[in-house]
Amino acid sequence: MTGLHWGILATGGIAHAFTSDLRTAGLHVAAVGSRRIDSAREFAAQYDIANAHGSYEELVADPDVDIVYIATPHPGHIDNALLALNHGKHVLVEKPFALNATEATIIRDRAAEKGLLAMEAMWTRYLPHMVRIREILAAGTLGEVRVVSADHTQKLPTDPAHRLNDLALGGGALLDLGIYPISFAVDVLGLPERITALARLSDAGSDAEVATTFVHTGGAISTTVSSSRGAGTNAAQIVGTEARIEIDRVWYTPTSFRVVSPEGEVLEEFSSEVEGRGMQYQALAAERFAADGAAANDILPIDETVAIMGVLDEVRRQIGVVYPGER
Repeated sequence: MTGLHWGILATGGIAHAFTSDLRTAGLHVAAVGSRRIDSAREFAAQYDIANAHGSYEELVADPDVDIVYIATPHPGHIDNALLALNHGKHVLVEKPFALNATEATIIRDRAAEKGLLAMEAMWTRYLPHMVRIREILAAGTLGEVRVVSADHTQKLPTDPAHRLNDLALGGGALLDLGIYPISFAVDVLGLPERITALARLSDAGSDAEVATTFVHTGGAISTTVSSSRGAGTNAAQIVGTEARIEIDRVWYTPTSFRVVSPEGEVLEEFSSEVEGRGMQYQALAAERFAADGAAANDILPIDETVAIMGVLDEVRRQIGVVYPGER
């Protein structure tokens, strides 16, 4: 731990989950900011936070804050991140990092200008089971990886005005759910060379289901399915020529997996033992990268975050989804 002081920007559900895990890990939460002072004070009281601010501007101006966790809906990420960066604060931005690659690039470049860390809160990548999976891949245990598949399917509210469905708020399965398996595929196989996407749109025009097929370097294939209309297995697998990894549900949270030979022999079993939800691992990594320099992030470099946003842009182009007021 580096002793950085965290500021929490916004007080919605994801901010509660993250802050609870920060407390679990013993990290220092110095302040919280909300557009409503009552909400900030209630949040601060719940998590024993010293400073509660009634605006985001006050939060980022707090001299006791070193790094800001951006927990607003997707369209607010760019303005909130730039606000914090312009006040000299590192930022951990909830995924998806922005609405599109253009916005992600603006955040990345501003952070570089300021010499600050800008990092996407793709917490799955920092979980113990994913760390071990990358070690297995690096050791060549699977042979040549040929196929990656993952789904993120949940039964979510169908109200067109709900944030998850409202295009004006970046609603749809892709940015809320699909970002997980697509980022996973890129983590394992690298960026895709060819992208094919299909979707079913809701009455509100947002994507209710999205399926993707990517071809990666060397011809490896990844497939992902995301849906906000029904809950599936939420499992994942990585198939190589010498073995495969079967990741149990829910694959993007602390879970278990097996390494299995082509004949069905279990070569290794891994089970996560994580206190809390597991979001503290990304926070610990952010503190480390902020101390060592942003370029130290070899788990999800900012350039890869921007490139993944570009992949999502192409998926949206193919399925015909455009967000109002995109930059």
